[in-house]
Amino acid sequence: MACKPINVLITGANRGLGLEMVKQIMKTQRPLSMVFACCRDPDGEKAQGLRELAVDNIIKIIRMDVADPKSIKEAASQVGSLLGQSGLNLIINNAAVALPSTFSATTPEQMHDCYRTNAVGPTCIIQEFLPYLRTAAKDSEMPGMSIRKAAVVNISTFVSSIGLAKDTYKKFPCLPYRASKAALNMMVVCASVDLQQDEILCMLLHPGWVRTDMGGPNGEIDPQESVQSMLEVMSSMTEKHHGKLLDYKGKSMPW
Repeated sequence: MACKPINVLITGANRGLGLEMVKQIMKTQRPLSMVFACCRDPDGEKAQGLRELAVDNIIKIIRMDVADPKSIKEAASQVGSLLGQSGLNLIINNAAVALPSTFSATTPEQMHDCYRTNAVGPTCIIQEFLPYLRTAAKDSEMPGMSIRKAAVVNISTFVSSIGLAKDTYKKFPCLPYRASKAALNMMVVCASVDLQQDEILCMLLHPGWVRTDMGGPNGEIDPQESVQSMLEVMSSMTEKHHGKLLDYKGKSMPW
């Protein structure tokens, strides 16, 4: 049976991992119907590369500030209009903010900023786009769970791991980022329980330490390798991976 075209939504799609995901999904995940590439300022200088990709009319650039629930709601309405009667098969919650700060130096404002973007934002996105995910799951003839049916892949990080924190904190003392990503992990596990009955796959991926604006120049891998590996993992995911935290090679990670 031929694969049906799918609809994909990616946040933080104007740079780094998000932009690379748009590029590689266009090459590797066909047949595609639409790719919704979300970013805060589609008209800004930082979105130039995304606008150049969007000459392919499969790509729809959507204005979304993941730190603003109203913006997320407006984006969901716009995407819903473009989908029509179709569902949304895959959300990649990629947008994030990292603020380097030790415990002693961290301010309430830094904690708020990271939690709004890294934990509250993905929560609101899943909630607002859930009707479209449910439509995709119901319309699919595929058994079980997969990204070509209905799925939410949330980009986490190894520094969110409480089990690894004592070993990684000194090298990566970014407390607001760590705490907000740990909160993301908890949210996703709880969401996975609620989404089980709808057969909507919901899980977390660590992309590796990547050479991006966020990861810095000393990262261990480049965005191309990270995204290629993550997409390979995503393509093989089933209900066995529901509610799990994996790295970009598919290895299970400690909470």
